[in-house]
Order: sequence, then structure tokens, then C-alpha cells
Amino acid sequence: MGATTEGMAIMRLVTNTQVSVDGVMQANGGPNPVLDPGMERGGWARPLFDDESLAYVNEAYQRADAFLFGRRTYDLFAGYWGAMGPESNPIADALNARPKYVASNTLTDAGWADTTVLAGDIAPAIRELKDKPGGELQVHGSGQLVRWLIEHQLVDEITLLVCPVVVGQGTRLFPETGPDAALDLVASRAFPKGITLQVYRPAGRPQYATD
Repeated sequence: MGATTEGMAIMRLVTNTQVSVDGVMQANGGPNPVLDPGMERGGWARPLFDDESLAYVNEAYQRADAFLFGRRTYDLFAGYWGAMGPESNPIADALNARPKYVASNTLTDAGWADTTVLAGDIAPAIRELKDKPGGELQVHGSGQLVRWLIEHQLVDEITLLVCPVVVGQGTRLFPETGPDAALDLVASRAFPKGITLQVYRPAGRPQYATD
């Protein structure tokens, strides 16, 4: 449960990322020369999913009260999931039925129904969303946005699906140099084909050994 205001749970911002053992998050679903030019190793996550891990992902999407995206992931999802009809897929059903927010200073006409564009200084708008009653405001993919949200201490939970593969190419979830953070592990699980689920909550600054 999230924090409460007068006994009512407020929204938690939860990031959801498929990541390789060496930290790559780019092009997990498949090759896309338009969105991922020069990325030759796309599609590294999909062969590692099994019935149990797919069921977990479907259930996760169903838990969402709303979704928050960066521009690139929004365009990708809108073109794929947004084009599906009702009851065609549990992920598409969740995405098409719930409010969506996209952080972008360039998108002016969001064609995906029930989408709100957040432009400029988006931190106040996100804090306002988080103050609403609800369960989860979910972020999927959207690496640049996730890094920004973590840096600005707006993330309540970091959910990683760690795939047993070293990609060796592509954008990493965390930058080479960035803010540090201690994390509390609140849930973990292993799936049959080797994907591991790790759910963390930020816990301030890390402690460093001094001798």
C-alpha cells in the first residue's frame, strides 16, 4: 500500500524494466531500426519468457491505475498496443482502458485515447498524480524518464525483470555516472527459464565502508 492521506491510499509510482545482466534495457522486444538505429542485438528478452513470467507481466499491467511514459516508449506502445481491439490481449486491454500520461515537449497531438501530455517542468504534475487516491502509476520502459524520476526521488518502487543474458551493446538502465541510492529488496522470484524478478524500494543514501 502507498502512504495514506486521511486513511486513503495514494498512488505509488512504480517503474517496470526488463534488463539484461549487464544492465541493457534497449531493444528488449525486437529489432527496430527506426527507434534503435545501430542496435544489432534487439529481441534479447522475448525468447526467455515462459508462461509464468508472461502471466506475471499480464497481472502487473492489470494492477495499474494509470501509466506514465517517455515519448519514445509512448510512440512504440501506441502504435502496437493501441492498435489492438477490446479483449485481444490483457496488456492491451489495460493500456487502452486506463489513463495515460506522456512526458514530452514535442508531442502536441496524442492520438491514443485518454492520453495527457506533460510538458515543461513535469515534476509538479507527477507529484499531483501521486497525491491522487489509487494503487500504481506504472512506468514501462522509458529509460530516460526512469533515470530522471529516480534522480528527482519520485519513484516509490523499482521493478526489474532481470534476463539471463549479457547483451554487450545498447543503452543501460543506469548511467555510468549518476546519483547513488540504497535499495530495500521487498520481493523476489525466479521464473522457469531463468528470468528473476526483483522489486526494490529506495531507502536513502547507501552506506560506504570507511576502512
